[in-house]
Amino acid sequence: MSRRVFLQGLFATAIAAFAMTGTPRAEDHFITLASTTSTEQSGLFEYLIPIFTRETHITVHVVAVGTGQALQIGERGDADALLVHDPAGEQKFVADGFGVDRRAVMHNDFVIVGPKADPAGIAKTPDVIEVFRRIAAAKAPFGSRGDDSGTNRMELRLWKDAGIDPKQGGSWYRELGSGMGPTLNTSAGMNAYTLADRATWANFKNRQDLVILVQGDKRLLNPYSTILVNPTRFPTLKTADAKIWHDWLVSPHGQEVIAGYKINGEQLFFGDAGK
Repeated sequence: MSRRVFLQGLFATAIAAFAMTGTPRAEDHFITLASTTSTEQSGLFEYLIPIFTRETHITVHVVAVGTGQALQIGERGDADALLVHDPAGEQKFVADGFGVDRRAVMHNDFVIVGPKADPAGIAKTPDVIEVFRRIAAAKAPFGSRGDDSGTNRMELRLWKDAGIDPKQGGSWYRELGSGMGPTLNTSAGMNAYTLADRATWANFKNRQDLVILVQGDKRLLNPYSTILVNPTRFPTLKTADAKIWHDWLVSPHGQEVIAGYKINGEQLFFGDAGK
């Protein structure tokens, strides 16, 4: 076979291959998203991301950690976007020049779960600050995530508002250094109280003797925001594809998809875009 015929055949093969794969593939476009364990362990991403990928041909690689760690990943430029839930930390992240275009995406709420026997007597107490004071006064076992997550930051603010430093309280307060699912598992094993986001609790199966005891205080609101990591600070980011994800989340369609995630018929996230 002549070199010319060989090259013509090779060229034809390449054209045929392009024709078969001309449509952008998900593996051709991907972003890295730093987010919280609650969005992953609640099952939201397992539901949400395949829909986004099917519609945009962009794969989302999720690094699921506590919000504090997610913000640190963004500060290093090791993620293209964030989806996190600590308003104060998010505002600082943007003010320090690490993030741009922070937008509200959705919210759910936190609940306090604990043993049915309720040794601290907190069931249905409307004031969450009083709840934390009762747990401390009873020295009832409490499982803290202890991982600088958005949930952990919320918990520590509630202890502070209650005028209590639980780390000085003794062995009843356990810092576990783990995500929401493992924290619930350990708390169930210890028959301990803990603060959980409602969505992860709804998706959690190993409840043993734990039940929701306190909910509904407005201070237990749990808002999530999307943030683009600053492309002027980190020029190698996949900002174009990250912006498609960012915009999709807050679009009317994205908000509808988020609202459609349910467990046992219960809607777990409520859209906040434009609010």
